[in-house]
Amino acid sequence: MSALDAAGVTLAATEGEVEGINLFIPAAYDIIWSAVVLAVIALMFKMILPKFTAILDERTAKIEGGLHKAEAAQAEADAVLAEYKAQLTEARTEAARIREEARTEAGQIVAEARTKASEESARILETAQRQIEAERQQAATSLKNDVGTLATQLASKIVGESLEDAARQSRVVDRFLDELEASSMTTAPKGK
Repeated sequence: MSALDAAGVTLAATEGEVEGINLFIPAAYDIIWSAVVLAVIALMFKMILPKFTAILDERTAKIEGGLHKAEAAQAEADAVLAEYKAQLTEARTEAARIREEARTEAGQIVAEARTKASEESARILETAQRQIEAERQQAATSLKNDVGTLATQLASKIVGESLEDAARQSRVVDRFLDELEASSMTTAPKGK
């Protein structure tokens, strides 16, 4: 090492050494840069951090509000679902009741229709029997008159005298019909 080098090292060592109280006091450039950094940090705490905190608080409030709205919407949806299920159950019960009423009513209508049909058929049958009886009576009367007239004419020809008298004619016709009826009863097959 040369003498110049040794002198430079000694000078640097003496300049870099700090003695006494200066040991605890930092250099001026350290204080300035520390003050700048402290000012930046203070500025952040004073201006930026409150805004950042406000933004975070606002987001937290929105999230909590959204959660409350979601819970309210879920509760409302549950209530609507329960109401829907109740209405559906009520509608099914009502439909079953209406079907049962319709079956009962249909049974009543069928029973009434059968009763009416039975009554109508009985009425028609009775009317037909009356009409047949009336026609039979009319035919019997017409036959009686025709037979009476023919019998009177035949008897007049056989007897040779006129039987135009109404009372005499009626007696002859009645007697003839009685004899005819009596003879048809004796010749009719038994069991009918």
